[in-house]
Amino acid sequence: MQPKAKIRLGDLLVQNYIITEPQLMQALSAQRESGRKLGAVLVEQGFVSEHDLLTFLSQHLQVPLINIPEYRVQPEHVKLLPEVQARRYRAIVLDDKGDKLLVGMSDPADINAVDALSGLLPKPLTLAVVAEAQLFEAYDSFYRRTEEIASFAQELAEEYDSDDEFDFTSGIEEEQDTAVARLLQSIFEDAVQAKASDIHIEPDEGMLRIRQRVDGILQENVIKEKNIASALVLRLKLMSGLDISEKRLPQDGRTQVRIKGHTVDVRISTMPVQNGESVVMRLLDQSAGLLTLEQTGMPGPLLRRFRTMLQRPHGMILVTGPTGSGKTTTLYGAMSELNSPETKIITVEDPVEYRLPRINQVQVNTKIDLTFSNVLRTTLRQDPDVIMVGEMRDTETVEIGLRGALTGHLVLSTLHTNDAISSAIRLLDMGAPGYLVASSLRAIVAQRLVRRICDNCKTDYVPNEEEMFWLGNIDKSAKTATFKMGAGCQNCNQKGYRGRMGVFELLEMNEAMMDALKVSDTVAFSKAAVANPSYASLASVALSYAKMGFTTVDEVLRLVEMVADSEGAKNTQEMSTELDEQAGDDGAV
Repeated sequence: MQPKAKIRLGDLLVQNYIITEPQLMQALSAQRESGRKLGAVLVEQGFVSEHDLLTFLSQHLQVPLINIPEYRVQPEHVKLLPEVQARRYRAIVLDDKGDKLLVGMSDPADINAVDALSGLLPKPLTLAVVAEAQLFEAYDSFYRRTEEIASFAQELAEEYDSDDEFDFTSGIEEEQDTAVARLLQSIFEDAVQAKASDIHIEPDEGMLRIRQRVDGILQENVIKEKNIASALVLRLKLMSGLDISEKRLPQDGRTQVRIKGHTVDVRISTMPVQNGESVVMRLLDQSAGLLTLEQTGMPGPLLRRFRTMLQRPHGMILVTGPTGSGKTTTLYGAMSELNSPETKIITVEDPVEYRLPRINQVQVNTKIDLTFSNVLRTTLRQDPDVIMVGEMRDTETVEIGLRGALTGHLVLSTLHTNDAISSAIRLLDMGAPGYLVASSLRAIVAQRLVRRICDNCKTDYVPNEEEMFWLGNIDKSAKTATFKMGAGCQNCNQKGYRGRMGVFELLEMNEAMMDALKVSDTVAFSKAAVANPSYASLASVALSYAKMGFTTVDEVLRLVEMVADSEGAKNTQEMSTELDEQAGDDGAV
């Protein structure tokens, strides 16, 4: 039902005692400054909840309130309204009812927007009210750039003979440069919309593969115009200040791109492969801000223990895991909490991923011998309270870091190891004296990221015999547990997963573990760690999440393969209870 006259939302809310007149005046003032919709401002300032606002609009305008993820929206219907106009008017075409189109709006009372939509769409409208946050998620899901990328790629390729590569010595003509720029812009925009962490550009025989890592899994888009690969690489090298004439050696660089008002840092790595040069780009959205420790998904009880360790004046805390497991996010979250005028923090990184105020960040440069160990040695003379070392890469760096932790500094760093127990053993393997490790090391956090089950299509799952065998090895109680999986829906792009969550284990040093480290007895150390009542392995924690319906059996078994827990898994009854308690009051998972 289309409103027949202009309706002022604020006046309606006041008349129906949803908000007060002073609240309306305050919200209108904030709206003039921000330019945002009044409804969004009212919700943001806490004058009304989004649910109450949407329910009121639905009842007052006599239009349905629709939950987009639960509605079977077809892409062809959504694309009846161009993305620019959809975002401008906060609207989406939900369905084609034959003689009318069902259009969801965050504010159906906006008569100007309704009139504009009536002129843009080919059929009369039937309105519905939807949540604005759901609208933006739907835009990112349905308005992908796949067709646009293919079109730009074809346009660029048509300027050249299909069998020829681009000539690096001739420079880039203005038209060609514009075409490459448009193509790259579309690739970046599509990746940001899909919430991809990485973009891979890979020349193959007869084609060009563009892959995006979304929730840890690569998604592929194939472009048949393989000859445009060299133009993309050339443009990216120019953007990041790399040597465009060097195609035989790998190169690393960095640049920034602007995507829909957001500044995105792009770390670029090139590598010569058989069919040209492969490029991998890591995307870091600086404008999104750093995650807090709560937002990492660290469970409440474990988070409290970790924060206690951070408040100690000295000692070493390690965060371990493979590339892409969220180590940097955890460390930056820890530094954000420690960052105060009274605390001097110095970081040694390769590369510096996020710029933090008040923190002295040093970028390693091996070409001029600005290595981790050399910078760390100087750092200790800069009177720091906290030192963050990007990675313990060699024996010298390890020893300097441990001695710094022993002499009154809190040292944070990372290791590429499978779990917390093997991290301490790795320090010994790197040549660090056992007494020094025992005296300096305070705690180790190991972490992984597993995919979350899509809440919209969650359904029951019964593990097969082989899966149950492996789950039983982790925790015997798994044999009586119930599990979930995602059936696949439009909300998760038919994947069954939506987003990721952290899986953490925290190993705090106790007397038995320190005694074993002093004499470099790795077997005794492992036994003492497993016997620690507060310790739960990554595999057992992941299984606890699966039992609570947050992730799948498949994700648990994938994590177990990565961890390769040689000591076997510890029974997790205590951890399961602890996670159940915090799930309701901490909101960490």
